Amino acid sequence: MRIPETRGPLSSALFTVLAQAPDSAGTELDALYRLAARQVAATADIIGDEDIQLALFCLYELHYSGLDGVSDHWEWEPGLIRVRRLLEEPFEADLRAAAQQAAGDLELPAGGAMTSDQVADVLFGLAGKDTGPSVSRYVARKADLGQLKEFLVHKSVYQLKEADPHTWAIPRLSGRPKAALVEIQTDEYGGGRPERMHSALFARTMRGLGLDDSYGAYVDAVPAVSLASVNLMSLCGLNRRLRGAITGHLAIYEMTSSQPNRFYGNGFRRHGFGADVTHYFDEHVEADAVHEQIAGRDLAGGLVEAEPELLADVLFGATAVMAIDSRLSAHLLSSWEAGTSSLRAAVPAAA
Repeated sequence: MRIPETRGPLSSALFTVLAQAPDSAGTELDALYRLAARQVAATADIIGDEDIQLALFCLYELHYSGLDGVSDHWEWEPGLIRVRRLLEEPFEADLRAAAQQAAGDLELPAGGAMTSDQVADVLFGLAGKDTGPSVSRYVARKADLGQLKEFLVHKSVYQLKEADPHTWAIPRLSGRPKAALVEIQTDEYGGGRPERMHSALFARTMRGLGLDDSYGAYVDAVPAVSLASVNLMSLCGLNRRLRGAITGHLAIYEMTSSQPNRFYGNGFRRHGFGADVTHYFDEHVEADAVHEQIAGRDLAGGLVEAEPELLADVLFGATAVMAIDSRLSAHLLSSWEAGTSSLRAAVPAAA
């Protein structure tokens, strides 16, 4: 991914450090840590902090496809990991606070250890309680062409690498939950056919609306909350201690996906787009109706049966994604209903 535009002193300092070789950036790396500590202490809303979320997104990107012109040796450089942890800790704390609020008066079955079916029932109950603002209904009924493009731009930051953050969990699981995750991911990656990978289907949708489908093309355009939704996945996927959270994240993701994707597809059909554009959404209507059962019962439920102490983190992952999605949805709808853009910058035409 190309290095984005800076959004403040932290991302500017980070990109200056990454432009160097790891063994020659000691002084700048120490200064970066001190700067990060000051910014974390000064921000009142780390989830909505443009500079911090961009810096964290780019630090995580070193573990995915990397950054253009940046040495791969930076990925596990201890000083840079120290900076990442400094940003992660308050980010996780704010996510847990938001997740707790989203959980509301969640009640768990009495009697200690839960079966996989009980875990799935709790997660389905959470999904059913999601009464946040509905972007999918707005897209289906009201969104104009420009808003459809904005919608795709927001989603592209994750969908063009769809499934990758959850794949980090595979070596952290065993037995039934591991097999369930592999089954889900096999579908996400197209069953071995690259043109059927969900990221490839989404790229085709973008091209159908004249958008650039190269990974990271629109990072500069999206606000902090869009980056935060992806950073949540990377946080949970890259840290083994949060393996419960990434399974809960995936479970609620699948449980709340099928019907919205039906609405999204209808919104694009309303504007005259055909199967080449709507295939991505139509595929998820069918696939996620199956995946939600596997993710709820075999993945998340199976994990809690095997490791009951991970229940709290499974629920954290599920409620955190609901909280972030609700915040992002509110941003999109308030912008569109006010007649303004939900993006930081205008969407450039594809090359």
